[in-house]
Amino acid sequence: MNLIDSNLDRYMTLLSARQKVVASNIANADTPGYKTKDIDFQAEFKSAMAQLSPTGTEVAGLRVRNDGNNVNLDRESRLLSENTMRFNIAANLLRSEIRGIKAAIDGGGSAS
Repeated sequence: MNLIDSNLDRYMTLLSARQKVVASNIANADTPGYKTKDIDFQAEFKSAMAQLSPTGTEVAGLRVRNDGNNVNLDRESRLLSENTMRFNIAANLLRSEIRGIKAAIDGGGSAS
């Protein structure tokens, strides 16, 4: 696996982990005392994702309701959409790379 493949794989792994964290926030929007978690996407990616399964950390600075919950569904919906868009872009890049490899293989086979 080359550097591009490795980074794309790490990027998609990070996107998948973030999707799970955001989905968990949404699922717990009505859970008393639940604190919103997130993955520092840029910091995790810059550190080349030393761990294969990034975990969410509590998000500071969000308004806490009377029941102790701080999930903001508007924020989480925005993050979910942003994450989906990033994942789709990464998947398209991967598909493009696979098509290029397939074309090289097909082209190489017809020259023989």
